[in-house]
Amino acid sequence: MTTMLKVEGINVYYGAIHAIKGISLEVNEGEIVTLIGANGAGKSTILKTISGLLRPKTGQIHFMGENITSVAPHKILKKGLAHVPEGRRIFLQMTVQENLDMGAYTCPAGDVKTELERVYDLFPRLLERRNQIAGTLSGGEQQMLAIGRALMSRPKLLMLDEPSMGLAPILVEQIFNIIQEMNKAGTTILLVEQNAQMALSIADRAYVLETGTIPISGTGKELAASDEIRKAYLGG
Repeated sequence: MTTMLKVEGINVYYGAIHAIKGISLEVNEGEIVTLIGANGAGKSTILKTISGLLRPKTGQIHFMGENITSVAPHKILKKGLAHVPEGRRIFLQMTVQENLDMGAYTCPAGDVKTELERVYDLFPRLLERRNQIAGTLSGGEQQMLAIGRALMSRPKLLMLDEPSMGLAPILVEQIFNIIQEMNKAGTTILLVEQNAQMALSIADRAYVLETGTIPISGTGKELAASDEIRKAYLGG
């Protein structure tokens, strides 16, 4: 199995606050890997550090065998690593189509139409709303658009930060089905998610994050069956 992403001993600080403490993790090609943990544990910080938005003080990050620890975010995206941030961050004043076009800026011009068709196949709702201003979409539609925009860059690895946040249960199920569809179509996924039960149900492997450290990791099934994890994260 090919290791696509390897994070080795990273330490990340916000000023004097030691947010991430010597964390190591890896994602293999074709996997869905999830990071679960309480609010403020450092899950979003890890994704921001991997995508180049934050810099680790020590440690290294390798993607497809290349050291990307000091690489600029837009260059990391061009290498095939896309990040859908928490809170969606779509362009609210632009149409659905314009948002997707913005996501395609690293995609060769001749391939944009193909990628657009692929996104509209995955999200038929976006096709119906393609001329609508993004800020007028529902929360679920905005999340679909945020994921669709990231897919326009044809990522090898897609990082999703809290994709189910604020969504109705029926939409949460829909988003998780779409994550599995993307994975089956060949996209490797690193998922940060507070809905630990749903995340573990689709994950090949999982890491538990607690105040900047990873005390527990294992397969999704192992963690879902663990009494300790159930009590702490699954309300059992």
